[in-house]
Amino acid sequence: MRIGLITTDPAHPVLAAVTALLTAAGHRVDHLDPEGPEGHRVGHLGPEGPGGHRGDHLDPEGPHGHWGDHLDPDGHRVGHLDLEGPHGHRDDHAGPDGAVSGPDRGGLADVYLLKARTPRALALAARLEAYGVPVLNSAAATARCQDRVAMAELARTAGLPFAATRAVDTIGELAAAGEPAGPLVVKSRYSRRGDLVARADTVADLRELAAGWPGEPVVVQEFTANSGWDHKLWVVDGQLFAGLRRSELAPDGRGPTRPLSPGELPAGWAELALRTGAAFGLEVYGVDVLRGPDGPVVVDVNAFPGIRGQAGAPEALADLALRTARTAATAPTARTAPTARTAATAAIARTVPTTHTAPAAQETKAWRRKSG
Repeated sequence: MRIGLITTDPAHPVLAAVTALLTAAGHRVDHLDPEGPEGHRVGHLGPEGPGGHRGDHLDPEGPHGHWGDHLDPDGHRVGHLDLEGPHGHRDDHAGPDGAVSGPDRGGLADVYLLKARTPRALALAARLEAYGVPVLNSAAATARCQDRVAMAELARTAGLPFAATRAVDTIGELAAAGEPAGPLVVKSRYSRRGDLVARADTVADLRELAAGWPGEPVVVQEFTANSGWDHKLWVVDGQLFAGLRRSELAPDGRGPTRPLSPGELPAGWAELALRTGAAFGLEVYGVDVLRGPDGPVVVDVNAFPGIRGQAGAPEALADLALRTARTAATAPTARTAPTARTAATAAIARTVPTTHTAPAAQETKAWRRKSG
């Protein structure tokens, strides 16, 4: 099987571990970077890649939008996959009956793991899905976790105990309203690496945040009194992993994650994590939960989180990828070439702004079996 990683960081611990498992079993792993300079930087999992495992690299844009093959520095031929073609024209192929079926299927992986969550990554994932290639998590499910307003609305509609969340255009607007009635948690509206998560007890705190984050769209939640520890619940294909992490809102700041057996979770929390995934349509995700005075409070949902240091997580992810690829390979599907910009891609691209102003049926051990 051929597994693609949509990520800017193939050396991320969980991805590197999955790559090691898959390549050791004879599967092929490709790295597709959606964020390279001008869109055509190529990531390579080669002899000197993570764990020394060889893979291939795919260019999401291609020089000037052209696709073709080239030789890498080792002399090995590397295929380029262009979903747009030169000057934006699709590199489609007509079958014997004249039907246009999209790009050569041989240039695509059997399944893609969507680790990156930027607008370009989401648009790329949506386009791959439009050609009939499964993506984990789907582009639509991933997008549901990027806008924290939409996230809260979906969660509360599904009956999840999600923290009450409201949108504010800027922190300056919030500060102009005067002293808050109680402690607030202020977060960037659009979830991304390095986004804002801060506690503000006074208008002076808000003014300080406004100065550091001018123009940043935010959401506001009332601070939930808690122990100062975030319960990090991660799920991969229905398998639960857990940890305790000192909250970044605690007086002494964020600390390392402590291991926590799922069996140590309060009653009902495992079910809560699974219900969250079902509500958002996620298969690889994280749920941040606080132990509030009246029970659990969900404060964030993350598509494809890091899941660092969780024994069994890479194996579960490798199993999921291979099973999904095999299911897709045997399912009768009619692939049709989408337009240059599909409706799904356009909708997802609108979900998250391109720029922000901010400071700096289970197969046991399926990955062990070589297939395809």
